[in-house]
Amino acid sequence: MAMMGYAEAAVQALAGAMSADARVVVLGEDVGRGGIFGQYKGLQARFGVQRVIDTPISEAAILGAGVGMALAGLRPVVEMRVVDFALCAMDELVNQAAKNRYMFGGQGRVPMVVRMPMGIWDASAAQHSQSLESWFAHLPGVVVVCPATPQDNHALLRAALACGDPVVYLEHKTLWGQTGEVDEAATVELGRARRVRAVHGRTPDLAMVSWSRQVQVCEPACAALAAEGIEVELLDLRTIWPWDRAAVLQAAAASGRLMVVHEAVQAAGFGAEIAASAAEATGCRVRRLGAPRIPVGYSPVLEAQSRVHERDIVEAARAFVRG
Repeated sequence: MAMMGYAEAAVQALAGAMSADARVVVLGEDVGRGGIFGQYKGLQARFGVQRVIDTPISEAAILGAGVGMALAGLRPVVEMRVVDFALCAMDELVNQAAKNRYMFGGQGRVPMVVRMPMGIWDASAAQHSQSLESWFAHLPGVVVVCPATPQDNHALLRAALACGDPVVYLEHKTLWGQTGEVDEAATVELGRARRVRAVHGRTPDLAMVSWSRQVQVCEPACAALAAEGIEVELLDLRTIWPWDRAAVLQAAAASGRLMVVHEAVQAAGFGAEIAASAAEATGCRVRRLGAPRIPVGYSPVLEAQSRVHERDIVEAARAFVRG
């Protein structure tokens, strides 16, 4: 086990894949300088400009080139800088990458990883702070990944690189500097949740599901609830599609209550899919907690209105269990 930052863990995973497979290439703005978060640091010096390719500022061209590379037999990692900028390249993702395997009967495959840093980025306002994972979950043909820890950013990126289909890889913008223990030999299967907090010796009062940075807000909230006598089993979904239905339904059935918490806007968020699926399958009671349907403000006071805070989770869970 080594201590690594979230960004460093991704660099190590990508370097390992590039060393093992000459088909793995990187393209995007500023990747030669290491990327704006350091997630490509040192890779161009190690692998050369033909495999770590700096591109013009055109998201459509970058992603379109990645689709072509993948169809031609390469395994590109496409850097979109932030998910907000990737909206300029939706045709290439939605109508080309996602649908190629289906439309051509499996003759074409697009083994591409599209990195789109997501989420509220301090003082970055409405066009640089969005959580759009539910958009991509709605898109047949793509895998959607949301790593919450340095360990998962290493293991899930390796799994994404090995996947034969296009992967939308959503790293939260405020996690880059966080550090944690990383076992570089550990593997994670796409579609498997992580049990963050278990309840021993009694039936949980509540099952809680979250992902990405919001997991780290849920953890102290669960500890605060435990101090009040409310025991919560917490799951980190890890991948939005495929999502771990079995683990979620098992937790929901055990407690009879399921609460989904996400940073994204609550209206039409992926929490609704999880809640509906659990209610239909187990008959459990469900609650959702997400951001209000407002743009993220620039000032700290306005930005705070778009966040789901620890106190919000504690209050909502307490009312749910005791109400």
